[in-house]
Amino acid sequence: MGSYNYYRMFGCFSRKFKINEAGPPPDVEGAFLNYAEKGTNMMADQFLKFLVDFQGEKDMTLADAERIMQHVHNTKHHLTKNIRKGLSMDDFVHFLLQDDLNGPIKTEVHHDMTAPLHHYFIYTGHNSYLTGNQLSSACSETPIIKALQRGVRGIELDIWPNSTKDNIHVLHGRTLTTPVPLIKCFKAIEQHAFVRSGYPVIITLEDHLTPDLQAKVAEMAIQIFGDMLYYPDSGSLEKFPSPEELKQRIILSTKPPKEYLETKDKVRRTESFESEDDLLVKELSEAELEPDEKCESHGTNEDANGDNCDRPPSEKTCQLVAPEYKRLITIHAGKPKQGLKHALITGTDKITRLSLSEQALQKAATSHGTDLVRFTQKNILRIYPKGTRVTSTNFKPLTGWMHGAQMVAFNMQGHGKSLRLMHGMFRSNGGCGYVKKPDFLMTSGPNNEVFDPKVALPVKTTLKVNVYLGEGWRLDFSHTHFDAYSPPDFYTKVHIVGVPADVSKKRTRIIEDDWGPQWDEEFKFRLTVPELALLRIVVREYDLSEKDDFGGQTCLPVSELRPGIRSVPLYDKKGEKLKSVKLLMRFQFL
Repeated sequence: MGSYNYYRMFGCFSRKFKINEAGPPPDVEGAFLNYAEKGTNMMADQFLKFLVDFQGEKDMTLADAERIMQHVHNTKHHLTKNIRKGLSMDDFVHFLLQDDLNGPIKTEVHHDMTAPLHHYFIYTGHNSYLTGNQLSSACSETPIIKALQRGVRGIELDIWPNSTKDNIHVLHGRTLTTPVPLIKCFKAIEQHAFVRSGYPVIITLEDHLTPDLQAKVAEMAIQIFGDMLYYPDSGSLEKFPSPEELKQRIILSTKPPKEYLETKDKVRRTESFESEDDLLVKELSEAELEPDEKCESHGTNEDANGDNCDRPPSEKTCQLVAPEYKRLITIHAGKPKQGLKHALITGTDKITRLSLSEQALQKAATSHGTDLVRFTQKNILRIYPKGTRVTSTNFKPLTGWMHGAQMVAFNMQGHGKSLRLMHGMFRSNGGCGYVKKPDFLMTSGPNNEVFDPKVALPVKTTLKVNVYLGEGWRLDFSHTHFDAYSPPDFYTKVHIVGVPADVSKKRTRIIEDDWGPQWDEEFKFRLTVPELALLRIVVREYDLSEKDDFGGQTCLPVSELRPGIRSVPLYDKKGEKLKSVKLLMRFQFL
């Protein structure tokens, strides 16, 4: 054991570095000695006891333990023919570092999937067809396919007439984005909808079509999706079905057109607003709602009811809408007729989906936070990025989740910290794209009180995190990637992201000149709402003169963490799993 010192010369430059040959961390060695026979070999029954008692895997059987041991022997000793009866210390460490056998979270669906749709957070994309920025990038079915392969369940399509007005294109309207035919997007969804998850895909349509083209959308949807397409026989939902009921089904959601475009009296727009709350409501109800509620016949910035229409009432035409198109819309989107505040407080007469921009959400959360929570107990709320995010960046999703918003819509091509949080949340529940909301977001107290994110709560649990060691950089990166003349200087940052009271940041010390750093450090996080907490982990390489280099990251839902010593695989900046890089960590709830 121990380490060796070496010297490397380059001209006048000299730097000392070491190759680490230290043994396993004390906790790992101690666990092995506690369960192994005479401290030398861990037999199947002893390994099972370790898995059940130390790792908390209560459902493990002796057959499971034997199967894992056989897998370890096959992968570690595949070149030898010796029959091995148990696990040596090296075998034990090898097992601990296999994230496919000993990962940090469950990999199968384990939430109750029989509750109505609005009881779940839903993995949702925004402008799902864009390959890059919001103004000039190409539109394509490829980003839709990638999103579905990752487990995204909410796909957004902006549908517009083509230049000859006889077919439908998907594009970001009034920008320089190049279109893709709707039929290509529908076919991509049909072919890839259920490759990652069998649970329903919701297509939200931002509809800018005339009735004849809406009829063409209906024909296209029926022809391509066939029996996959779900819509209620009665024409409207009485209640939301469950993800389990809707497995292998595709659902359309948009604002259903009225049978006739009706002229609206605009006098109500001149009503007085006496307080800041009322001014907020005016801003929210008129400016901040999803721009998918557009006037289909005029193609301008008015809503489908004709409100704020540029044409005077006398110039409007009454057009019959395509009845088949209207019938296929399962989740009705809409705009509250009497303003957002009224809808939040009194509810709506039918179950619906409302959309708010991130700014509108923030304003509503500040003034009417508990009303938002109460609204999402019966309806679906979708949050989308503000229009100024032209480079396809994203906002922090926690505000939406804290208030029960089911569909926090993200630009999946907008890589960064916010998207990594989204990836982390939807690693929950086997990555199926539906995460059961905590019970406190779906229930009311004896006085009809609901969860209030602003109210400080007592500490519910303490998460203890041990960061033992890391490995794999030498295999996944060139030897000069981090430093041209010596091994890297790694450190690990461990953050909690969640309700404001739970947010916390920690970091290990820097281990200099070592491709296989051992930190063996412990951190404690006091959590008031662990159900909404995410554990964000980032490894960086210290650089004295420039920005520290990126060495891998992951984000894990705290509520899903498996206790015990676990192998934590790391991902690149875009969320793709690195082949070899991983951390050995331990998680305990105190």
